Amino acid sequence: MGQPRRIVIMGAAGRDFHDFNTLYRSDVDVTVVAFTATQIPGIDGRVYPASLAGRRHPSGIPIRAESDLEEICREADVTDVVFAYSDVPYAAVMTAAARAQSVGANFVLPSVCSTMLAAQVPVIAVTAVRTGCGKSQVSRWIADRLAARGLRAAAVRHPMPYGDLEKQAVQRFRNEADLVAADCTLEEREEYEPYIARGLTVYAGVDYCAILDLAQSESDVILWDGGNNDTPFFAPDLHIVLADALRPGHETTYYPGEVNLRMADVVVVAKSDVAAKEDVASVRDVVSQVRPDVPIYSGGSPVKLADTAAVRGKRVLVVDDGPTLTHGGMAYGAGYVAAQAAGAAEIVDPRASAAPSLRAVFEAFPHLDRVLPAMGYGEKQRADLAQTINTSSADVVVAGTPIDLARALDIDVPVVRAHYDYVDLDTPGLGDAVNAFLAERGLG
Repeated sequence: MGQPRRIVIMGAAGRDFHDFNTLYRSDVDVTVVAFTATQIPGIDGRVYPASLAGRRHPSGIPIRAESDLEEICREADVTDVVFAYSDVPYAAVMTAAARAQSVGANFVLPSVCSTMLAAQVPVIAVTAVRTGCGKSQVSRWIADRLAARGLRAAAVRHPMPYGDLEKQAVQRFRNEADLVAADCTLEEREEYEPYIARGLTVYAGVDYCAILDLAQSESDVILWDGGNNDTPFFAPDLHIVLADALRPGHETTYYPGEVNLRMADVVVVAKSDVAAKEDVASVRDVVSQVRPDVPIYSGGSPVKLADTAAVRGKRVLVVDDGPTLTHGGMAYGAGYVAAQAAGAAEIVDPRASAAPSLRAVFEAFPHLDRVLPAMGYGEKQRADLAQTINTSSADVVVAGTPIDLARALDIDVPVVRAHYDYVDLDTPGLGDAVNAFLAERGLG
């Protein structure tokens, strides 16, 4: 029996819950007094339910705003502050450490390996050094290769439990009706719809021990599609890590992206088809210095518009992937690139028509300009997104998000979708590495 510990877990409705479930839920010497929440609007003010929190926490665990950290620590005589979310610059991690230590608490970064669950089927994990590198398109590309071999692949997504946590403990999505029944946010739909369209089952939720049990019972291979730049929840047998040629220098400056890089079996320098040659070379140099023992491949993401003629010469409002633009730090995404290439007469500035919750997003992320992030974390924000589009005076919307905006929102403006898929730019490339892995496991 060790000294009793009173813990706060800093998170963003994902890694924090997983760390609790794997490290602290059954520890009789630990009381978790609170989670704190950040990054995602509206996820604080809830309670991690007693049904998931275990016998040590019969009333559940409150989820409070991260801004209350010092107050919580003083109120509850906290001994440890555990940092458990992703895509954070190193300076911000150390600011969190300073805040914890200033009120007498230890600052804890749990071991990645201590939170990884072991599967009974092979696991291919796709992670990245930053949000928005292109993990999901690589994961979908791998899913197509697995399907072509007749393998049952389970797509397990990083958690996005923004609603009723008890209902979202274990989620299984096979079709559109499942998405509607779960009242999925736009961010969830961005990640789930493309898999469902390929005939795959998607698994996500809160309790990844139970999710793993279900997924591996229904599959030959698990495909871990990570979120942000977080590390895998399942121990990977093949760990593919993406770096971004459009963001050179980010390989070793964000947590826990560098952890992924140092754990990688294979590294892909994504967007090498559109980045400057010197930036591609710079990223490859950094990767080779950190991991001289792993293969490095270049990958591309060519963007195609569903209807170029509908965009040429028109006033265009661009809607791109929300997380990539916000905490991912990108000023634009695939939709913006596609609209420019198609000869749009004007890219409409969405700030002029932004509804209240979207105005707050632009204020929080001033690097955004003439591109609208697909924010839809709740019914009000989805309505604000639709209002912003409908009052923009644009002739057409170019959607660089994987979801079908015309179906997901009540909008009056015609939508042209921008599609982008991963391609190998090297021979041998990532495809050869995946083929070799499958052959080694007797799945080729």
